Amino acid sequence: MRIILLNQAFYPDHAATAQHAHDLAKYLVAQGHEVAVVASRSIYGSKGAALPKRETVDGIEVHRVGKSIFGKASIIARLIDFALFYMLALSKVVTIKKPDVIVPFSTPPFIALVGWMLKAEKRCKSVYWVMDLYPDVPIAFGLMKANGLGAHLLERVHMFCFNHSDRSVVLGRCMRDRLIEKGVPPEKISLIPPWADIDELEPLPRDENPLRKAWGLENKLVVMYSGNLGLAHDIDTLRGAMEQLKTRDDIRFVFVGGGKLMTQLQAYCEEHSLTHAIFKPYQPREAIRTSLSVADLHLISQAEKMTGLLVPSKLYGIMASGRASVFVGREEAEVARVLNETGAGRAVAVGDVGGLADTIASLADDPEACRRMGEAAREAMAKTYDRRHACAAWERLLTECVSGKKHDLADENHQDADPSTQNEPARAQGSQ
Repeated sequence: MRIILLNQAFYPDHAATAQHAHDLAKYLVAQGHEVAVVASRSIYGSKGAALPKRETVDGIEVHRVGKSIFGKASIIARLIDFALFYMLALSKVVTIKKPDVIVPFSTPPFIALVGWMLKAEKRCKSVYWVMDLYPDVPIAFGLMKANGLGAHLLERVHMFCFNHSDRSVVLGRCMRDRLIEKGVPPEKISLIPPWADIDELEPLPRDENPLRKAWGLENKLVVMYSGNLGLAHDIDTLRGAMEQLKTRDDIRFVFVGGGKLMTQLQAYCEEHSLTHAIFKPYQPREAIRTSLSVADLHLISQAEKMTGLLVPSKLYGIMASGRASVFVGREEAEVARVLNETGAGRAVAVGDVGGLADTIASLADDPEACRRMGEAAREAMAKTYDRRHACAAWERLLTECVSGKKHDLADENHQDADPSTQNEPARAQGSQ
């Protein structure tokens, strides 16, 4: 097959969508397929154009267009950058070699329209990779009125994207449920979760981790939040739990990353003298294994209003690192379901400050239970969520769309990417 991946970000960008696109493209090339990528010449969110227009990366034919004029200067500025990318991406995909299938992502929003146009022009297939839902996300952020004309028009555009794609791929069951509620036929929705690489993120024992000593964390239960902490997350529950645990000298909170709420949380800790928390900048990808393994317990947070609109992909890197997680969010969210099914951690509701504090304290008092959760997480990754399994599911899906019939491609350990059909024994254990 010849496949085009269409997304604003691609290698060497470190955005999650760029990394997933790179992983999938490398896998497909290794299986003998021809893969082209159409992406932006800019690093996502930055101004200018630093990346080459044309290159070959790991056997992948990479075409880059345009440049970001404004970066993240404002909402209007980002819309202008998006519009420029739409036009140039369309011009590029119709002029390069015809694909059998195009895979548009959801960055920028509604880029699946370009997939539909190429499908109509070249008679190829289009598979929409849905990373987040629009206009639902800006509505949840309060940037649009749910009953406004703009939201109504954008909702119709997005439904057009779903209805005119051969298949839509979602990241979790909560997202699939939202699409079904919107009227997308279930048979046109495929679930392939995000992934991590268990080889790249092999667990590093506590006593061998140089960062634990460098950051002064010896003999502490380390509770870590790693990554962006922004408007899609909840910090009020976390703040309350940190207040309740401030007298526990055996517990340390470590925040690695950035984001608007990360800045607010750091200021709050300084103002309220919460000295059991430390803040560190983003770590480079080559140091992620070491950084994630600093933790005994990872925090994952999702605002209730974001359930089903996106799925935090950080869970899978944490699981690959063999570490336990506690999720603050709704029980129907994909992260909560995975933790309950696999026994890889626990979930508490947004606003349940006492529940979060008690969960952290109980695991500090029983480090063996925390270790067992980490082992369960690593085992579930190997069985269900590793990069190889997810990419093989993608290859099966694309082959089925192009050929119009089921194909039994090689992946003897993973026959279904839908986690609702995996981990049956672990689900019973995790629900006890």
